[in-house]
Amino acid sequence: MDKSFMIFLAVGIAFFYVVTTYVGDIQKEDDVYQNSEYEKEHKYDQYKTKDSIGQDILDVTTADPQTQVEAWNHSTLKEEFLGLYPDFDTMKTFVKNRVRGEQLVKKLTAKINMVEDKFFSGAMDAEQAKRALETLH
Repeated sequence: MDKSFMIFLAVGIAFFYVVTTYVGDIQKEDDVYQNSEYEKEHKYDQYKTKDSIGQDILDVTTADPQTQVEAWNHSTLKEEFLGLYPDFDTMKTFVKNRVRGEQLVKKLTAKINMVEDKFFSGAMDAEQAKRALETLH
């Protein structure tokens, strides 16, 4: 074998070693990142259950008030709830039937009542009312 082929082979092996080591490190970092993102995304799954007729409900009765609000804000039920706007009575019924957790139900009901009063008095337009219902602290 000639000398240039041996040098080419040595450089190729060194390049292969560097690339595989570097890619391996990137994969390890990526796995850690993926796992933490998955945990963040599914942090509140423990509060999702189904009622006797198969509807999704949010049961946060055992959680502290701050966790209840966070679980609501990350829940798929929130999107379903906002889809009921501007039917405030149906929204109240939705909260009563599909949300478990005394503090959260009180906060949501108070928020609905406040937005309803301001909306019908003319203090809020439709877009402001919907934005107000989207935020719960």
